[in-house]
Amino acid sequence: MIKPVGSTELKPRFVYDPDRHHALMHEAESLPSITISSQAAGNAVMLGGGYFTPLTGYMTVADAVSVAETMRTTDGLFFPVPIMCLVPDVAAIGDARRIALRDPNMEGEPVLAVMDIETIETVTDEQMQLLTERVYGTLDAEHPGVAAFNGQGRTALSGSIEVLHFSYFQDDFPDTFRTAVEIRNEIAERGWQRVVAFQTRNPMHLAHEELCHMAMERLECDGLVIHMLLGKLKPGDIPAPVRDAAIRKMVELYFPPNSAMVTGYGFDMLYAGPREAVLHAYFRQNMGATHFIIGRDHAGVGDYYGPFDAQTIFDKQVPEGALDIEIFKADHTAYSKKLKKVVMMREAPDHSKEDFVLLSGTKVREMLGQGIAPPPEFSRPEVAQILMDYYQSLK
Repeated sequence: MIKPVGSTELKPRFVYDPDRHHALMHEAESLPSITISSQAAGNAVMLGGGYFTPLTGYMTVADAVSVAETMRTTDGLFFPVPIMCLVPDVAAIGDARRIALRDPNMEGEPVLAVMDIETIETVTDEQMQLLTERVYGTLDAEHPGVAAFNGQGRTALSGSIEVLHFSYFQDDFPDTFRTAVEIRNEIAERGWQRVVAFQTRNPMHLAHEELCHMAMERLECDGLVIHMLLGKLKPGDIPAPVRDAAIRKMVELYFPPNSAMVTGYGFDMLYAGPREAVLHAYFRQNMGATHFIIGRDHAGVGDYYGPFDAQTIFDKQVPEGALDIEIFKADHTAYSKKLKKVVMMREAPDHSKEDFVLLSGTKVREMLGQGIAPPPEFSRPEVAQILMDYYQSLK
């Protein structure tokens, strides 16, 4: 099986030993505690699940800046984006060096992790600007990722953590949330050798489904892992339970048995385009995928990134040899009226736009909201029905 990045084995920060877990939960009750941001909580969940192997906790400002500039920490460890714990102030913890981190996304703000503080630093305006610009490619406060990142605070806590809970993800999505450890184990149990991963934060329509079939066929893969984001999205995006139901229905009806796994991970979308694409590839290697599909506008939002920037970054900026996972570079896929099948648009040079069935996200939402199913060349009827039911329930 493909090795994790920078390690021979996964290093999940979740405390699996029941005695140790119980002792830490008890200790956390008496530790100074601080409620962290949703983004920092997502980082803790990913560290807990082994997705960010070999990291053990949150980065210092020096490491964060180094990663933003070069994709390497000051020690030379490859990592695509800064993994930080930014807070507005540290009044709640004073000068404590061992603290409990509380979850902002669950009622009662329960303890998420115990942290040994290495440093408490103030991030300067100049550093914040550099981090933002290098990771998100813009300083525009209208960019949802920029707004979330800059809204956390300017005090950075660094140090290793021991994770005690997977936030709301395990409770709310018991059938879908999986750690990198669990996905690796299931890939091994299924006997898959070549595995392609597909990232999604949306329901999968016919073009996405066919893209996955295309990738599996061309890469000669044994299995597909559909790995959906379960964390915070931007307003208007379809909630995870609805997406989950739609994707499961598609796999049940249109994929052969033992060819696809439907899983999810707990993290807030960064909308960081190219840099987030590299992060996506990084943790897909850690969960055991040998290949990863990156299409047009991967992890993007608005017009902040070029359509294929998330593919070219692997050739231009990712250090050679940093990743073993291979990228399947896809174009936009759509149903061809001429060929009567879904194709990659770049592979049909004799087509004009009119030769494809193309619907904007806005148009699809409008149709579903009116109880009108998109054409079967765009969406499977069973998937469309689940989405129509959701939109009708909003009325």
